[in-house]
Amino acid sequence: MRNLSKQDKKRFNQLQKRLRRDVGNAIADYNMIEAGDRIMVCLSGGKDSYALLDILMGLQRSSPVRFELVAVNMDQKQPGFPERVLPEYLDSLGLEYYIVEQDTYSIVKAKIPEGKTTCGLCSRLRRGTLYAFAEKIKATKIALGHHRDDIVETLFLNMFHGSKLAAMPPKLLSDDHRNIVIRPLAYCREHDLEEYAGIRQFPIIPCNLCGSQQNLQRQNVKRMLRDWEREQPGRVAGIFRSLQNVALSQLADSRRFDFAGLAIDRAGEAKPYAYQEARVSAARVEQVINFVDNV
Repeated sequence: MRNLSKQDKKRFNQLQKRLRRDVGNAIADYNMIEAGDRIMVCLSGGKDSYALLDILMGLQRSSPVRFELVAVNMDQKQPGFPERVLPEYLDSLGLEYYIVEQDTYSIVKAKIPEGKTTCGLCSRLRRGTLYAFAEKIKATKIALGHHRDDIVETLFLNMFHGSKLAAMPPKLLSDDHRNIVIRPLAYCREHDLEEYAGIRQFPIIPCNLCGSQQNLQRQNVKRMLRDWEREQPGRVAGIFRSLQNVALSQLADSRRFDFAGLAIDRAGEAKPYAYQEARVSAARVEQVINFVDNV
């Protein structure tokens, strides 16, 4: 970590406490980590996964719940990938880790036309490899570094380009029920993670596979949300909270809510409607005013 002034050190301590609190709350709210868990932390070389591992290591030291951490990086054989950066960093931590070598780069380049988005296929290949490796090392949970902004961006990507109301859940059971994915950074802001990574001076490795694709739809959504947040601070947080407060009867998916089976029920005495209650309240206020005037 770089040398900090007294004021900057105070700011960093506040930032670290906030991130640890956010991670701790997400873990508690979704029961992400249980006693005896062996957590496979997926380390990509980006700011988010570095911060995830760093924060989980801090929580591991202070938590009354005992759990293991295992760092795993997937070497996708991208040309020019600095192979020694992550092993050297992980060696310095004294942490159990593995580098999984899988040439997904060649597969993606062969399957996806030049200039097209590679992220979809790349993520599927990576996910399958990591699921299999988690079983191999007997990991009970797979921790990914997606944060709150990632989750909100995915919501809009699915709406705009998939006609689906879905995001990234903080906790996910895989389709084959053989793995559980957790996202402990689900409550964390990307801005906080960027600042944290900068101060901690993590050895960031850029993703050269898709780094040249400047017009990715995710970047467009990120820009849209950034503009919204500038105009109305707190909007992204509000959108995220809406994912935790879903009213199925107020949407339109007949597979999730029985609209066809709706029926009126007029048994018993009807409760007053809002406008009736308002009229009664107004009348009572007027009675009180008249009473006071006449005293």
